[in-house]
Amino acid sequence: MSENLSSFYDWFSERNIKNDYHIDIASLSALDGWKVDSDGSAIRHRTGKFFSIEGLSVETQEMESHSWSQPIINQPEIGILGIVVTKVGDSYHFLMQAKMEPGNINLIQLSPTVQATRSNYTRVHRGSAVPFLEHFVAARPGSVVFDSLQSEQGSWFLGKRNRNMIVEVPDRLPAGEDFIWLSFEQIAALLRVPNLVNMDSRTVLSGLPFLAMDGNSTDSSPVHSLGDLLSWFTDAKSRHRLDRRTVPLHRLPGWEFDGDKILRPDGRHFTVIGVDVAATNREVAHWSQPMLRPIGRGVIAFVGRLFHDEFHILVHARTEAGTADVVEMGPTVACIPASYENLTRAERPPFLDLVEQSDTADVLVDVVHSEEGGRFYHAESRYLVVDVGESIGHQVPENYCWMTVEQLTGFVRYSNHVNVAARCLLSCMADGVAERTAVTR
Repeated sequence: MSENLSSFYDWFSERNIKNDYHIDIASLSALDGWKVDSDGSAIRHRTGKFFSIEGLSVETQEMESHSWSQPIINQPEIGILGIVVTKVGDSYHFLMQAKMEPGNINLIQLSPTVQATRSNYTRVHRGSAVPFLEHFVAARPGSVVFDSLQSEQGSWFLGKRNRNMIVEVPDRLPAGEDFIWLSFEQIAALLRVPNLVNMDSRTVLSGLPFLAMDGNSTDSSPVHSLGDLLSWFTDAKSRHRLDRRTVPLHRLPGWEFDGDKILRPDGRHFTVIGVDVAATNREVAHWSQPMLRPIGRGVIAFVGRLFHDEFHILVHARTEAGTADVVEMGPTVACIPASYENLTRAERPPFLDLVEQSDTADVLVDVVHSEEGGRFYHAESRYLVVDVGESIGHQVPENYCWMTVEQLTGFVRYSNHVNVAARCLLSCMADGVAERTAVTR
């Protein structure tokens, strides 16, 4: 255990001891506060708020499957994911929170200062107020470092976006018992610990480079100019087609809704389940909700290599069922491998076999992290960055493009450009990539 993290682990363990949580799997048709529409078309909260589970039929020419149907989470409201930072000497410190989510494997994970849906922070549930919210809804002029509407998982959410924010304050704010100030170095170390820093923290932390921007590029000689990258991305958006229409859940092709859960008879992709939750340190003490439960661990990976002594990553112009703007920049690979077992190589996602068969010496980042625990039950992915050397050349399929880490990070500033999987992976990869970039082959 790192010496400068011992007090953190003491505090984190105490949060588990002092708080009490119970999560029980429940029938979808018996969830308190939820109802199945009379025609079986969707599952909704009685208030009409929070989110709904609906059926979606999708057609696109750019996926392994050109048409399919699936349940999807429709949560049109925009929440706030925000981290308060302050500078202490030469280091930035971050106000983080120990937060329970019902879908987390280990229940408590390290979350942003504020992690709240609009229904939460407007107190639709009549629960307690969200601490530190005022720093984001009424930010002091000049304090906002990063502020961007960012997408959530397009495979499971329909056009979902949250406001990702980093707000700087002049001094440390008093932290409640479920909050802690951590240095940048501590955050970087904790990002290497499995299932500790939650997805909402990781997506906000992808905006960290904007804390200390001085306008000077560190790129020595990227393969593509900014103009080239914008042209590639615009061309991808122009070529891709994404046609969607809602379908009643009880008539969703390839899926079964038996009242207790929604599942695929072939066992692929995910299941929709219900949970009953009790928690002592949430805005409300008891609630019920539907959740998506994936069938296995995902793989989210960038393959990369050196060009002109500069490390580049292979970015995928990716369409998903719920993508708000048809295409976003994503990792080279993002899938649940178990969904593609026993399929031919042509039917499996491109570059997946290359990632899974990589030599450990070429793996720069390898850590398991949880996905969003508020909507997904025990969803975790293995985050990887793999140096594939010269096994992939300059020329790649038209939906892929080589970029430096700095170039992709630059696009994080803008909405609907970099998807959540890529943003979370960017937050994990600085140390390993920096080390490899310093080495020339």
